[in-house]
This record gives sequence, C-alpha cells and structure tokens, in this order.
Amino acid sequence: MQQIDHVLPWSACGTQRTLRLFRFGKGARKAYIQASLHADELPGMRVAIELKRRLGELEAQGRLNGVIELVPLANPIGIGQMFQATHQGRFEFNSGKNFNRDFPPLTEALVARLEGRLGSDGAANVATIRQAMAATLAELPAARSELDGLRRLLLQSACDADLVLDLHCDFESVMLLYALPQNWPSLRSLAARLGAEAVLLAEDAGGDAFDEACAVPWLRLREYFPEADIPLACVATTIELRGMADTEREPCQASAEQILGYLAEQGLISGDWPPAPEQCCAATPFAGAQYAYAEHPGVVSYLQPLGARVTVGDPLFEVIDPLTDRHSVVRANTDGILYARERLRFAQPGLWLAKVAGNTPIRQGRLLTD
Repeated sequence: MQQIDHVLPWSACGTQRTLRLFRFGKGARKAYIQASLHADELPGMRVAIELKRRLGELEAQGRLNGVIELVPLANPIGIGQMFQATHQGRFEFNSGKNFNRDFPPLTEALVARLEGRLGSDGAANVATIRQAMAATLAELPAARSELDGLRRLLLQSACDADLVLDLHCDFESVMLLYALPQNWPSLRSLAARLGAEAVLLAEDAGGDAFDEACAVPWLRLREYFPEADIPLACVATTIELRGMADTEREPCQASAEQILGYLAEQGLISGDWPPAPEQCCAATPFAGAQYAYAEHPGVVSYLQPLGARVTVGDPLFEVIDPLTDRHSVVRANTDGILYARERLRFAQPGLWLAKVAGNTPIRQGRLLTD
C-alpha cells in the first residue's frame, strides 16, 4: 500500500488540510473509489474503512491485478464543518457551494488538444485522451480556493481510471445507483451484487457532479470525433449506500465485499468470488423521478415505507400545520418505487420530502438539486 498526501491550497494561516489517497496493487488497469465527498454522508466512509482493510489483505496475498486507489475521506474541508453539534458536510461554509457540483468541465479543452491526434486504434486513443486529460487539468489556472483545489485533486486522481465509484448516501434511502445510460450494461452486475432497489440513468443530470465529470468527456469526444475509435473508457457511478444513519458494521462489511466481488469480476482481483445475482432491479430514467414537496409548513408524517411500490394517486406523506390545523396529503404522480425520504419532519419551503423512481420522464432540464 502506498499513501499519498495532497495539501490543499488556501488553508487559513497556521492551518493545513490534506487529501489522503491509498494506492493498492499495480498494473495497466485502474479503479478509483472515493467516499464522503458530501462529508456528512458517512456510510461510504464506513464502507471505505472495510475496503482499505480488505485491499491491504488482498495485496499482501498477491491477488490484485491492477491499481485500486481509495480515498476514504474525500472532503477534508467538510469533515470539520460542525455547527452547534450538527455536521454540515454538503455545502462549503465559505462559498455556500455544493461539494459535489461544478467539477471542471474538460470536453472543450480536450477537443482543441486532440484535434488530428485520434485514429482507428482504440487503445492508443484511450492513452492519448488520458494524457490530454492530465495535461488539461495540470494547466488549469491556479486554484482560487480550497474547494477549487479539492475538486481539481479529486479529478486528477480519477481521470485515468477505468472504473470510478463515488460512495454517497441519501437522507433516508434504499440502495441505489446513478449512472450514464451508456454505462448501465457494465454496472448492472454491481447493482445486482449490492441489492440495489433503484438505478437512475441520465446522460446529463446537470450540475457537473463528480461521476459525470469523469465519464461524460468520453461520450462527448465520441460525438466530436465520430471517425475515431473512442471507447467509453471510464465507467463511473454514484452509489447511494442507503441512508445517513446506515453505518452499522455488518451491512457496511457486506457492501465492501460486494464491491470487491465486482472489482474481481472486472479482472482487478483474482481468486474465487461469488457470482453476481441474476436478478436485478430495472433501471429508470432520472427524468422519471418525482421530487415530492409539501404545499405548506407543518409536521410531516410519512404514509409509505422506503422501498414501497406506489402508483399514481397513492399517498406519500401528510403535512399538518400545528397552529391553523391545515392538513394536506401529497401523492405520487408516477408509478414507481419510493427510494428516498427527507430526514427532517417539518416541511420547509423548496425542500423535497420524498422521491419516487418512475419509468416515464416527467422532468426536464437540470435533474440534480443542490
């Protein structure tokens, strides 16, 4: 195991923040795994702890056939953002920006750099594109903040990976994945191993989240250079490891083993591993997800459990104003699975309270909320 420390720029005088990466194995192929980019989403960090332990064992046994890089704590800024004993790890205090948005877009600079350099050799093109990605990131203007520096370091670490797993969770949630539709065939067995109950697919969810920053450039380069053989050389996904409170040891150990089984399936680990289950949930368009909001303030009571199959008109939750007695019931406007709920139980303006994954697109434009 190799430990690599990157110092973030623009730390306050007399302080220093460090992004720590662990590298296991060696070889031509690479997987990159990071956890808790939203620093208060701790199930990913707990799974990463198990992955770190197990990867160390597998490396000592000589069973790693490629490079596996692990960042168990991908957000050294947000991990310390506490306000009155409440962790605030989703948005940076200084800027108010979401830690998993606005990663540097690479496509335009890559197109200019790659003009006339790509041909019919797919493997050679992959090597050329990855070199161009690294050079483009290295030549970006100096980071103007710790957050800019963190985003750049994470993307630099992942841009040469064949597989990128970004470990997150929702407030209260089933196991689910976000991915590009083009990557879904490669990720289906991972979803099956993890027992995912929902998979949400979008080619451009909006917001330049980390997984799309890694995977989308390959898709766009194929469009810009249709005459060249450009494989989709980076399969990236965001894995929502259930809810924020789901850090129990046994489920996290199981999730780590399921991820390792998938890495073995991809040829990165040798040995005997359980095959992926044949059964897997169906993937649905992210545009088909209902974000259900309250109509007024009040106490929230959920009327469906997580994972419930609902149809149009089924009640999702009720809201009661304690002063005026105003009462409303918010219902499903699509058939699908209730895959996430807000952890707060008092309705706030503009704050979603439930999410339902449906098959029929019902939203347009930017799909990700902040």
